[in-house]
This record gives sequence, structure tokens and C-alpha cells, in this order.
Amino acid sequence: MQDCITYVGLDVHKDTVVVAMAEGGIRGEVREYGRIANTAAALDRLMRKLGDGGVRLRFCYEAGPCGYGIQRHVSTHGHECVVVAPSLIPKRAGDRIKTDRRDAASLARLHRAGELTAVWVPDPGHEAMRDLVRTRLDAVHALRRARQQLSGFLLRQGRHYGRPAWTKLHRRWLAGLNFEQAVHHLVLEDYIQTVEAAEARRDRLTAQIEVMLPEWTLAPVVAALQTMRGMALVNAATLIAELGDLLCNDNCDVRPATIRLAGFGDGLSPRRQADDN
Repeated sequence: MQDCITYVGLDVHKDTVVVAMAEGGIRGEVREYGRIANTAAALDRLMRKLGDGGVRLRFCYEAGPCGYGIQRHVSTHGHECVVVAPSLIPKRAGDRIKTDRRDAASLARLHRAGELTAVWVPDPGHEAMRDLVRTRLDAVHALRRARQQLSGFLLRQGRHYGRPAWTKLHRRWLAGLNFEQAVHHLVLEDYIQTVEAAEARRDRLTAQIEVMLPEWTLAPVVAALQTMRGMALVNAATLIAELGDLLCNDNCDVRPATIRLAGFGDGLSPRRQADDN
């Protein structure tokens, strides 16, 4: 049965996909198929052509910015498709020539040899929640950047508050500042409006996470994590969105490589995390 399997390596790009095939068996031929459009119709034609005669197809491609759409589309047609961790792909020493065709052929060959490490592929609902918590984290970073820009402007003008910032008292102090140059009042007002808009965006996304959480299949896991000291709802939701079900026993060896836990992954101190969140 192994000789009836064709291993298909895909080098995926935004508009095109480069395809290579490795026939089953130790000495099976590895050959290039060509370049196809990155569309569902083109993938359907590829699967019909390669799967002609009852040949089983096993696809693989590297995890990247194009997401999991190809994996889901291929899997719904009954073919195996794994998404590979790029950092764990074996590479020969001194092999520095990198082309789309060579990459696709290498993926097909390594997939046949069983030397590739698959990543965990979330379902669409889980991926949507992960996108939401990552968007909120982007909003937190934007808020931090806006506050730093405002603080930098005040520092250049010799204005020092000397107390914990971003409280109601601090806002009153900002509103009462006077400058010799009228233009500086415009600059201050613009920075303040930017900070307020960033805060509103963060709070809006936080509320949306709370609204969407009950409909998520992993909501009970998030609730269980919140029983731990210091684990707030947003932090728990972010952790589970990145890692998935911690009790899940699947065949994938690697969970998502980047854990962006509301600032935990970028070296912030707990006090800084509280200020930014």
C-alpha cells in the first residue's frame, strides 16, 4: 500500500503554489509538478489529477502568513494534509540555495521520510478567537506607544508629574498645562486624543472578548484557569487561544510557537503589565 501513496509538497505564496511530488517507497521518484494558482478551484484540479487511479495523497506545507485555508480545503476532500513547523525542518549543512521548486521538492521528500514536524491546526472558531485576542494585544501595544509619545513630548517641554501616571489626577494635571507656544497646546491635545482613542479601542476589544467567550468551545478551560491567582479573564483567554485545549491529546508535536500573553512574552514586569492592560 505504501507504493500507492504520493507525497505532495506545497510551497505556498499569496497568489501561487509551487507543487512537487514524491512517490511512495524508499526509491520513489521525486519530481516537480509546477506552479498553480492559490485558489480552491486550482487545488481541486490538482487533487483530481494526482489522485487519479485511487492514489492516496498526503500533502504538506510550511506554516506561514497564508494560514490554514489550504489544509482545511484539502482535508475536507478526504486527503491528509499537515502544516509543518518551518524552524524544525531538517536542513543539510551548507545548503544555502533556496528556491520555490527546491523547497517544494524538499518538503515532499522529507514528508515521505517522516522527518517533518506538524503544528497544531485550530478549527475556524478557535482561530477567530485567537485573532480577536491578538487584535486586543495589538491595541494594548498601540496604547503603550501613544502614552510613551505623550510622555516624551512632556519631557522635552520640562513637564514632570512625579506621581503614578494615567490616573484621574494625572488627567486633570494634563488638562491644566500651559505652554508659551500656542502650537504646543495643539500638540498636547492631539496626543491626549490619541491616547483616549487607544484606550477606547482596548476596552472595546476587551468587552468583545467577554461577549464572545460563552460561545467558545474552550470557555470551560478559560474559566478553570481563572481559579488560579492573578489569572484574569483576558489573560486566561489569551493563553488558551494561543495554546488550545491543554488537555487535548492529538497527534501534532508542536503547538503555536508564539505565546503573546497580554505582554507576558515581551519582557514586561508585572507592574508594567497592570499599567498597560
